[in-house]
Amino acid sequence: MTQHVLFIVTNAAVIGPKSRKTGFFFAEVAHPFDVLDNAGIAIEFASPAGGWTPYDAFDEKDPAQKRFMESKAFRRLNRSRKLSEVDTADYDAILVPGGLGPMVDVQRNPDVQHAIVRAWNTNKFVTAVCHGPCSLLGVDIGDGKPFVQGKKLTGFSVKEEYDYAREDVPYELEEALRAEGAVYSSAPNWEPNVVVDGRLITGQNPASAGPLAEALLAGLKKQE
Repeated sequence: MTQHVLFIVTNAAVIGPKSRKTGFFFAEVAHPFDVLDNAGIAIEFASPAGGWTPYDAFDEKDPAQKRFMESKAFRRLNRSRKLSEVDTADYDAILVPGGLGPMVDVQRNPDVQHAIVRAWNTNKFVTAVCHGPCSLLGVDIGDGKPFVQGKKLTGFSVKEEYDYAREDVPYELEEALRAEGAVYSSAPNWEPNVVVDGRLITGQNPASAGPLAEALLAGLKKQE
């Protein structure tokens, strides 16, 4: 039976006081898509507003990114479903890619939080990479505690942000996750790092997007 993964992607095209152009980080969709699609996993796309999803940092020299850019899947991504009209219980996993865009319209978004709660409470995988774990902030699965409290995870680090978008982001993701009780860990800047804590799988940065998908794929295979 075919398994299904829902990517929850940002609609935000600008961020910060200087209106920095942003969106989802292209590799963080293209690389997981490549891994999962090659394994026969069906992928759908949703976003807070539905429709167009802006992107950042496309690299035409990266074969996986080039393939995705030229694919029908990329066309579907830009006609993404409105998240409020999607039931994440209909999928085997959700994946929230990063880029700076999620720090605008994904973090603390009620529809995103509902999607995470619904997925988690129906025993699905919840996965996020780079700035994508901002989606986990403020989530309450019904026990009155922060979802991330006591959970092992990672995300874009303070050290990485220092040289990347320190003046553009509204807060430091690492610090915000720690403040809600997450057991946060990181690798050296821009090195691949994936943390698996049961059905919660997180990746630190763009280099972690493919490995995160491999970890998710391993988890999905155990459920077949």
